[in-house]
Amino acid sequence: MKLRIKGNSIRLRLGPSEVLQLILDGAVEEVTELGPAPTQRFGYALLATDASSDISARFEDQRIVIRVPQDVMERWATTGQVSIDAQQRTRAGRDLRILIEKDFECIDPPTGESQEDTYPNPQFTTAACAPAKSS
Repeated sequence: MKLRIKGNSIRLRLGPSEVLQLILDGAVEEVTELGPAPTQRFGYALLATDASSDISARFEDQRIVIRVPQDVMERWATTGQVSIDAQQRTRAGRDLRILIEKDFECIDPPTGESQEDTYPNPQFTTAACAPAKSS
């Protein structure tokens, strides 16, 4: 799972094995160790929740936790739907954009970036590798 944060936007990109793990286990998580102490870590997780909840993002226990209703997650995972796009109002009255996408292989991948565990690219253009435009 890849994470991109820019301004008030959080974007997650998941490969096929991570999408399968999400459907089977209800969660996918990554952790980056920043130093030797247990508190020097940063994580991010995507969790499936019950259908009555909204798509949301929170910062808790040194990680960003994004929750998506199970039915929304399953529809995204089992169809040709490429992304889940949501807005969350912040305490400051701004909107946080939450974008969850299937990770497609790049036709012309950046040097050193693995193309393993990606979906086949449906567009056959290098434009598919460009970052999504934030609103």
